[in-house]
Amino acid sequence: MFTGIVEELGEVTAVETLADASRFRLRGPVVTDGAKHGDSIAVNGVCLTVVDHEGDEFTADVMAETLNRSSLGALAPGSKVNLERPTAVGARLGGHIVQGHVDGTGTVLDRKTSENWEIVKIALPADLARYVVEKGSITVDGVSLTVVDAGPDYFTVSLIPTTLALTTLGVKQSGDPVNLEVDIIAKYVERLLGSRAQTQETTR
Repeated sequence: MFTGIVEELGEVTAVETLADASRFRLRGPVVTDGAKHGDSIAVNGVCLTVVDHEGDEFTADVMAETLNRSSLGALAPGSKVNLERPTAVGARLGGHIVQGHVDGTGTVLDRKTSENWEIVKIALPADLARYVVEKGSITVDGVSLTVVDAGPDYFTVSLIPTTLALTTLGVKQSGDPVNLEVDIIAKYVERLLGSRAQTQETTR
């Protein structure tokens, strides 16, 4: 489990295209400290498994399902990525509960700059819009953010200077894709309420 608090801005150093997958080599001195085979590291919000680790770099295999559902397929050597290790048991939950299981991709629509922050408008798939609410939580490229405004096919977030400086969201432009993970609690509530309604219907 992750919290959406990015630990460092890493970099893709190599991409190997396989038959039905890709192998990424990524550099991140912070997240590789003490890393070992089988560990999990979130890359732009996608939970990946460490295959090899050498120095400040690690490799991870990305299956076709992940490439199709996320924006990782667009990464190339030199691309910057948000990196986060799983949260430790007993540690503070600085963001919100993040699984690293991307629900889909959105598109940056617009950025409005003010003196101390930026408002970013992001389009999202229609099937995810129902999980996004004003002042709720959403993960964008692995960053835990609070929704400012929730529309029928978009939402906005406010980015503080730290987020702008230390994550990829500081350089995303209109038209750029971003990985989205909605609040897992919202999905569980929907499923439970749906099951309850179905049970009530069958017992009438």
